[in-house]
Amino acid sequence: MAAVGVGVLGLGACGSITRGTSEKMAFQTEPPGAMMTSTKGYACPATPCSLDVDRSDEFDVTFAKPGFRPETIPVRTKVVGTGAAGMAGNVIAGGIIGIGVDAATGAAFDHFPNPVVATLVPDSLPSAQRERRRRGKPGV
Repeated sequence: MAAVGVGVLGLGACGSITRGTSEKMAFQTEPPGAMMTSTKGYACPATPCSLDVDRSDEFDVTFAKPGFRPETIPVRTKVVGTGAAGMAGNVIAGGIIGIGVDAATGAAFDHFPNPVVATLVPDSLPSAQRERRRRGKPGV
């Protein structure tokens, strides 16, 4: 009976149960309407958008929009307060298995940046700015 009690305490503190193994992420661009793809296969047809992402995944996001240069932003993971609390709960309750599960599933991690925001740069300058630069005059 005591073993069952310890097992229940270990599960209650387990980040996989309290936080889940995925996280909602937001992707935004200025101007909006860019396609988002990632090195892990996540994608949105147009920004702004949001997706559920596996907490253990680290990846690069690329935003693309006709007339603008592509922008790539790395998305990484880190242990945060609530994830660390879940891991500590595993230690206190003797849940060495829970620690392994949380580490393997990424339940102790959050992604950064979140939201992922990119300001897209036009492929070329408007004709008035090109003309000023050709004459050596700074843009207004």
